[in-house]
Amino acid sequence: MKHKTIQYLSVLFVAFYSTWVQAQQDPEFTHYMYNMSVINPAYATDNPGVINLGGIYRAQWVGIKGAPTTQSFFAHKPLSKKVEMGVSVVHDEIGEVVKESNIFADFAYVLDLGETTKLSFGLKGGVTLFSTDFTGFEYTDSALDPAFKENISKTFPNVGAGTYLFGSNYYVGFSAPNLLTTKHLEKQSGITTTGVEAIHYFLTGGYVFTFNGNDNLKVKPAFMAKGVEGAPVSIDLTTNVLINNKFEAGVGYRLDDSVSGLASFYVTPSLRIGYSYDYTLTNLRKFNSGSHEVFVLFDLGKSKDKDSGKGYDKSPRFF
Repeated sequence: MKHKTIQYLSVLFVAFYSTWVQAQQDPEFTHYMYNMSVINPAYATDNPGVINLGGIYRAQWVGIKGAPTTQSFFAHKPLSKKVEMGVSVVHDEIGEVVKESNIFADFAYVLDLGETTKLSFGLKGGVTLFSTDFTGFEYTDSALDPAFKENISKTFPNVGAGTYLFGSNYYVGFSAPNLLTTKHLEKQSGITTTGVEAIHYFLTGGYVFTFNGNDNLKVKPAFMAKGVEGAPVSIDLTTNVLINNKFEAGVGYRLDDSVSGLASFYVTPSLRIGYSYDYTLTNLRKFNSGSHEVFVLFDLGKSKDKDSGKGYDKSPRFF
C-alpha cells in the first residue's frame, strides 16, 4: 500500500478533536434545501404518484490532502394522502482513513391543518457504519497517539425524528436525524480517547416569493440552523432566484465560515442538475481552494399539477 503521510493528520486532528469534546459536526451541505430527506424524516412533498430521487457530491477544502468528501443519495415517495416514505444514504470520508456511512429508511405521517397547510411527523431508522484504517501511516513522533493506534470497524443502530410544517409556498422543519449517541473510540491505558457522535438538531425553513403574479420569477430565501452540544451553532442563509422555472442562481452565507455561489437548471422537466462553490472565510482559506458541490435531482412519474406549473417546481424540497 502506498504510504500515507503526516499531511493527513491536520485534517484528522480537526475531525477527532471535535469528537473528543463531544462536538462532532455532521457533514455540511450547501444545497441543504435539496437534501431535506437526509436532514428530516418528516419531510413531505404532497406530490402523489411521483418518486423523487436525488444525489449530492461534496468535496470539502479542495487542496488539503485527505480533506473530507461526502456523497448523499435519497429516494422519496408518497404512499397515500397521509403516508410518505423514503430511504437515504450518506457516505463521508476523510482521505482514505476515516469512513462513515449512514443508511436509513424514513416514515412520515401527514396531517391536514387547512386547505393548503400540512404538518408531518417523521421517524428515521437504520445503521451507522464507522471505520478507520491507519495502515501505512508514517509518524514523526515515536510515541504513538492512542487515537491512531488501532484500526476500527463498527456498526451502530440509529434512529431519528422530526416535524415538518409546510404549505404551497413555505416550509419549517425541526429534526434530529441521529438520536443515539455512539462511541467510535474507547478508553485505553487510562487515556480518554472516546469519540462520541453527539445528537445534532436541525431547524430549517424556506419561502417562495412571486411578484405581481409573475410565475416566471421566484425569489426563494432559505435557512438552516444546526446545533450540537459543545460547538457553536452553525447557521446557513441562502437566497436563490428561479427564472422561468428553469434556471436558478443564488448566494449563500455560512456564519463565520464561508460564502457560496449556487446555480442549477432543468435539463428536462424531470431532470435537474446544480453546482455550488464555497469560499472559505476562516484561516483554512490559506491552505485550500474552496469547496465544491454538485447535485442531480430526478422525478419518476408525473405530478397531478404538473401541466399547470404547480408540481415539481412547487415541491417544498425546491424552496
